[in-house]
Amino acid sequence: MDESLVIIPTYDEAENIRPIVARTLAATDASVHVLVVDDNSPDGTGDIADQLATETDRVHVLHRTVKDGLGGAYLAGFAWGLEHGYDKLVEMDADGSHHPEYLPWMLELADTNDLVLGSRWVKGGQVENWPWYREALSRGGNLYTRIALGIAVRDATGGFRVFTRSALERIELAGIASKGYCFQVDLCWRALEAGLHVVETPITFTEREHGVSKMSGNIVRESLTLVTKWGIDRRLREVTSLVRHHHRLPSVRTNAHAVSRRAA
Repeated sequence: MDESLVIIPTYDEAENIRPIVARTLAATDASVHVLVVDDNSPDGTGDIADQLATETDRVHVLHRTVKDGLGGAYLAGFAWGLEHGYDKLVEMDADGSHHPEYLPWMLELADTNDLVLGSRWVKGGQVENWPWYREALSRGGNLYTRIALGIAVRDATGGFRVFTRSALERIELAGIASKGYCFQVDLCWRALEAGLHVVETPITFTEREHGVSKMSGNIVRESLTLVTKWGIDRRLREVTSLVRHHHRLPSVRTNAHAVSRRAA
């Protein structure tokens, strides 16, 4: 039986970590384990996670001494999961915004797909308890990402995902450009560029009830800057490819024009 690892990064999530771990274990069978990646939380989140790990062998804890962003925590979790032989690796928030009750279906989809995205913006997906401007920002950011990168994914910024082991091994994780929330776009785009089979499935995203959101204006600016840069790089590659193709086939293009003129 395949074994799956749900990676939950934490920083000051003392009120949330026990409930979300309990829901995750209840929603899944014994083949699904949890890895809490704690960035030295001053509120004692890591200590609570350690206590959970003593209560069941399905919970593991990775303590980090530095806080270098969401992406850094996930990369550390991926490395730990791959080293320990897990077949599917899940990204999931600690604050309850991602419902672990979706996990059985998402893990099943990963049997026939490389990357499963829990999507707020496909048909059937939705958000709860968000102000209108937060939804507008997310929808607008995803629209901009689709246009800039030329992708069809509706929710490239979402953080509820299932990767297969082979998918992570094919993505160049060492070259990830962002450690913040743009990390999600970066991973999704790399998966598509690598030719992986990516599927979106609708989820309900619920705004956290406890603790403080890590979203900020700096995060939004970082995301826009990087997506714009990646989009420009993509266009330049396309232009370079067209120019090279033009120089490789001059006689074919000349003959085509000649035939066109004669036909006229």
